[in-house]
Amino acid sequence: MENEKKLKNLVIVLTVVAVLLAAFLAYIWIDRNKMVGDLTIEKEQLTEQTEMLKEEYATLTTNNDSLNVQLSREREKVDQLIERVKKTEATNRYKIRQYEKELGTLRSIMRSYIVQIDSLNTLNTHLRKETAAAKDEVKQTKQKYEELQTTTDEYARQVQKGSVLKGRGINMIAITASNKETDRSSRAVKLKTCLNLVENSIAAKGPRRVYIRVKGPDGILMTGASQQIFNTNGEQMIYSAVREVDYQGSELEVCIYFANNAPYVKGVYNVDVYTEEGKIGSADLLLR
Repeated sequence: MENEKKLKNLVIVLTVVAVLLAAFLAYIWIDRNKMVGDLTIEKEQLTEQTEMLKEEYATLTTNNDSLNVQLSREREKVDQLIERVKKTEATNRYKIRQYEKELGTLRSIMRSYIVQIDSLNTLNTHLRKETAAAKDEVKQTKQKYEELQTTTDEYARQVQKGSVLKGRGINMIAITASNKETDRSSRAVKLKTCLNLVENSIAAKGPRRVYIRVKGPDGILMTGASQQIFNTNGEQMIYSAVREVDYQGSELEVCIYFANNAPYVKGVYNVDVYTEEGKIGSADLLLR
């Protein structure tokens, strides 16, 4: 009788333990399914965000060849990230976290390209306005010239004023040893300054010298092995580089190269452009 009672108690204990174990296993199973479900949703959201980033990259357009190459490289990285996300199991939390960080980096890079493209668009708009203003100025000078033909003294004064050579679209870039554009000081071997001499039918035609004065981030004028002097508007100045061109009254593009004797450093470089008649304009370049 006593053995039966003990056996009965043992059965009850084992039953309770079995019920508790079943409840615990059920809880673990439900919790795991919930975690897998949450991770699956997280993976789907990451995939959706990456696809959206791909569409945003596709909308970025520019006429700058160097920038287009960089954009193409970043688009390829986005495509690769999409493929890796799709092939990774949702339960691989470590990989999913890695991909989220990579997505954040790609998004930050895209924002920097948006700023660069906006800057280029602003510059292009400014150059178009500058071109129109320069042509309009020449047109007005011609009109004044024709109106004042009857007055010799006034005519001579206006011709002298209108014949001054002017420039537009001044731009300075850094060039590598392989003659490619760069914004890194460590890769730069020379600086290239380009501009357009504006059309002017009453300006003196023939050989013209265009001078540049380049200043480094420290504000000091950069020169070659020996300092060279030129006269501009009655004043003597030292120049960094010079180029002689044949100006015949039509708009003419001019590019002048300057190679420094020492390595380039990070900072803002400034260039001033001159002819013998005076200063044409300036431009800045930031090297990282």
